[in-house]
Amino acid sequence: MRNIDIQSIKQRFGIIGNSPLLNYAIQVAAQVAPTDMTVLITGESGSGKESFSKIIHQLSPRKHGQFIAINCGAIPEGTIDSELFGHEKGSFTGATDTRKGYFEVTDGGTIFLDEIGEMPLGTQARLLRVLENGEFIKVGSSKVQKTDVRVVAATNVNLLNAVEKGRFREDLYYRLNTVPITVPPLRERGEDIYLLFRKFSSDFAERYRVKPITLTPDAVEELLSFRFPGNIRQLKNIVEQISVLEYDRELDANKLRHYLPREQGGSQVPAIMAKEPGADQSFSERDLLYKVLFDMRRDVSELKKLVFELMTRQPGDGELLKEHSHLFENLEQISHVRPYKSTEQPEPYYLPVQQARHEEDYEEKVEDISHETEEEGLSLESMEKEMILKALKKHNNKRKYAANDLGISERTLYRKLKQYDIEN
Repeated sequence: MRNIDIQSIKQRFGIIGNSPLLNYAIQVAAQVAPTDMTVLITGESGSGKESFSKIIHQLSPRKHGQFIAINCGAIPEGTIDSELFGHEKGSFTGATDTRKGYFEVTDGGTIFLDEIGEMPLGTQARLLRVLENGEFIKVGSSKVQKTDVRVVAATNVNLLNAVEKGRFREDLYYRLNTVPITVPPLRERGEDIYLLFRKFSSDFAERYRVKPITLTPDAVEELLSFRFPGNIRQLKNIVEQISVLEYDRELDANKLRHYLPREQGGSQVPAIMAKEPGADQSFSERDLLYKVLFDMRRDVSELKKLVFELMTRQPGDGELLKEHSHLFENLEQISHVRPYKSTEQPEPYYLPVQQARHEEDYEEKVEDISHETEEEGLSLESMEKEMILKALKKHNNKRKYAANDLGISERTLYRKLKQYDIEN
């Protein structure tokens, strides 16, 4: 096996980093380059897959031939066959001339098919024929043509899953995956993140004629802990943004956080996870959202109780409570919280009670207790007791009719009689 100078390859192709995963990927690319084997490069979007296709081409005997990079996901399905294999004049509307496709133009060179998972199934069948026999047919033609093209493909999706779902041909997958190369995501490259930051900072400083951005030690830690879902492309955009917008050329962790999107660990809302096959399907996204809302409601209710209790124990807060009484209307058992008592006792203020209990407890609401009272300053319990006594007297102590008059159930009325020690 020939000796491979990985460091010289990095310098030649402008690759920054010393991650073992990165070095291994470069080594595999350099080893397979002199052959004509088909290569499948896998990795997340923005991780630098195209750089590896260039390494393979430039270190191969085809380096003097053409190299063309094509994004399969960016070409419309109706024209991708024409783009790749060419077409004859008049083969479809708008085909005013015969056109050569990329496989004909790059004869003797290398073609890089990025986002191969986005290629339509019909085009996949045509590509398979090129890989197996070196043959293709132009759109609108019946003549078989030959080409000598090396194919390097790349994808950021799991092609085996696409095969299982019928979106990618299984025979094409195994034909492409002769030699797999996995490009590591930026978050798995450790200190490479900071090295890339410094490189981009220097580049943008030269471009915009400003001082390079530097980071304090705590900012470096913050940078290294960020996950960078957009990988190198995202890091480069962030560094450019900082280089243009920041007056202070040294950033601490707090300033750096303003430029890092809050997609990791910032939210307390549980993530909606995809269901695994065979998992309990009854636990839906709606269940999770309801749980979050109920927890929030409970926390707010507890906080309101605490605030109310603290305010009622302090002298002089009666007016404040009156001004904001609507904030405490939904509290349960609020009438049992007694106001502060001292030698200089403020005027007591009691909030209206809304007893909206569950049916198992009280069955129905007690509403509209807004009648006039005979004496000012009576507590709500006294008012409620007085209303019950009046209703019983009105209906000759017949609980059924008294309950109807009060707008409550007979069972609730019975409990109120016990509560207030009223003899029927």
